[in-house]
Amino acid sequence: MSGVVVITGASRGIGAACALLAARAGHAVAVGYVSNAAAARRVVEAIAAEGGSARAIRVDVGSAGDIKALFAAADAMGPLVGLVNNAGIVGPRARVDQIDAGRLERMLRVNVTGSFLCASEAVRRMSTRHGGKGGAIVNLSSAAAKIGAGGQYVDYAAAKGAIDSFTLGLAREVADEGIRVNAVRPGIIDTEIHASGGEPDRVAQMRDAVPMKREGSAEEVANAIAWLLSEKASYVTGAILDVTGGR
Repeated sequence: MSGVVVITGASRGIGAACALLAARAGHAVAVGYVSNAAAARRVVEAIAAEGGSARAIRVDVGSAGDIKALFAAADAMGPLVGLVNNAGIVGPRARVDQIDAGRLERMLRVNVTGSFLCASEAVRRMSTRHGGKGGAIVNLSSAAAKIGAGGQYVDYAAAKGAIDSFTLGLAREVADEGIRVNAVRPGIIDTEIHASGGEPDRVAQMRDAVPMKREGSAEEVANAIAWLLSEKASYVTGAILDVTGGR
């Protein structure tokens, strides 16, 4: 089913890789980005160079108003058929007794509330209960949700644990309304999120802790997401797929 796929955090890394795969599957892509307009433009240009259709749309998923504007802009591109809740943040390494209310509020607002609100907008458009024709939502969790990330960023792990619960609950809520809801849990992936969290060397530091003894790529995670969005996963909902190299 071709249509529009909204991808948040799609200017770089996993989101950008997802955007390219969604376009190759025949979808128009709403490329959500928060600050790097040049990177988002490059994703749109790459899609156009392959004959696809995409539009870069600025959105801070920590802002309810921005989220509404994102989906309004996507409406102009065609009927919505998919959402990838990819945008997220991680903070510098810190113990729980070093985390203040401001950091915690931002962590949850971007990583949890933003995903809830984006999914809410998507359900209003895709659910057969609201006159839609169905679709798929894929949330981005993290291997941190399973291990807790003690001594590193328990706040991030807790936020991703919330995404796991959210995925399971929403999947059951809309299963008979034509919407499938799943999640992927990336492990150590070579993207810029580690640098943005103050640890540019984290991938190299963690490589030996991965059973496969290597980091994953954004494309490897995007391949899993693309499958969950596709009709090949037509009987899959409420699943959380680890893409962790065995970690």
